[in-house]
Amino acid sequence: MQKRVLLLSIAVSIVVLSAICAGAAETKDIKFNFKNAGPVVFSHELHLKKYNNNCKMCHDAIFNLRSKKHYTMAEMEKTKSCGACHSGIKAFSVASDKDCSRCHTGKPRDVPYAVKGLGTVTFSHSLHIAKTGGACRGCHNGKVITGREKAVTMAQMEKGRTCGACHNGKRTFAVTANCDRCHKTLKPKEITFNIKGVTPATFSHTLHTGIYSCKDCHTKTFPYKSVVGKATMDSMAKGKSCGVCHNGKDAFASSGDCNKCHKGMKPGKLTFRSKDGTITGYFSHAFHTEMYKCSDCHTKIFPYSSTKRFTMKVMENGSACGACHDGNTAFSVKGDCLKCHSK
Repeated sequence: MQKRVLLLSIAVSIVVLSAICAGAAETKDIKFNFKNAGPVVFSHELHLKKYNNNCKMCHDAIFNLRSKKHYTMAEMEKTKSCGACHSGIKAFSVASDKDCSRCHTGKPRDVPYAVKGLGTVTFSHSLHIAKTGGACRGCHNGKVITGREKAVTMAQMEKGRTCGACHNGKRTFAVTANCDRCHKTLKPKEITFNIKGVTPATFSHTLHTGIYSCKDCHTKTFPYKSVVGKATMDSMAKGKSCGVCHNGKDAFASSGDCNKCHKGMKPGKLTFRSKDGTITGYFSHAFHTEMYKCSDCHTKIFPYSSTKRFTMKVMENGSACGACHDGNTAFSVKGDCLKCHSK
């Protein structure tokens, strides 16, 4: 009998000690850490005192201890997590600008964004808080800053995403026109385009930004990223890519003097072969560029890159080489065959 009483006493002691330990563990302050701001500390002691030690007010009705889910402020404003009580009825609202500092104590940190090729852009919380009079929800409202957005492009900002919600040229300076206001000491790199068969073309940011502003090209013509897809000389001649400005009116035409972009360019000799692989003719760029400009043939008669074959009959009707070799501008394709078809 004494043995049973002793065992029962030990069991009760274990349960009591476990409960005490569990209670101690559960009532610790919980710290939520943030990358760009000081931690938010949830006080179990304060809340248990407020609700007469009634743990069930939150567990598991609001907080499931088995779940590790993190909630954004936007979700809290929809009564999730802390927002279940902090709605402005039971307790102060998570959606109130004046009450942000009751949980988020300390000063918000500056947020650095490392942008490839353009250094680091720093968002100053202190500057914006002073400018808005502490209206945190101007940005942290679940629309501008949601807490779950990934990196956004300048093109997306122009459409009102993140910074572009305010930096639209109306509320404050636009994201498209004042690059150096965020990208301090901005010096865009020269861009070299390596093209098979011709000398590289280099786009000079220095030259162009001395005449134009960034917004003249970005992002209407070019998105802000290093690789935007290839534009052919044909498409430029039709007003695409560089051809938007290089049209012969705003600036020299892309179909004009090739050497202005392709420095030291010497187009090669073209060899034409028949379907069975035998050589049937040659075209000398060197000979023709002594008398004519590139634009005389490109791209009105020939695209800058083409595998299309032309028959002699087609040429005799004024197409391809026959556009000039008509007996008036130059010797006729109907004349001496060996002038082109030499061995």
